[in-house]
Amino acid sequence: MKATGIVRKFDENGRFVIPMEVRRHFGLTSVDDAVEVFTDGDCIVLKKYAPTCIFCDGSDELVSYKDKRVCKKCFGKLGVLFED
Repeated sequence: MKATGIVRKFDENGRFVIPMEVRRHFGLTSVDDAVEVFTDGDCIVLKKYAPTCIFCDGSDELVSYKDKRVCKKCFGKLGVLFED
């Protein structure tokens, strides 16, 4: 893990700001960008959100179906399961 030397306090609503330099470094420049929150032992991990397939975690050629993301490869396999 690399220290940045940046420390942020929480505001009265429990929020804190990720500095612009850090957001730019990770490509978080649009209001549509998002981060996922993970825990690892006693650490809080923020990761740039990238949608993935609900079956294989792949991120190529995603198709949305009922608000779920499925890659075309898995989508094709599902079709085979339901053929007569």
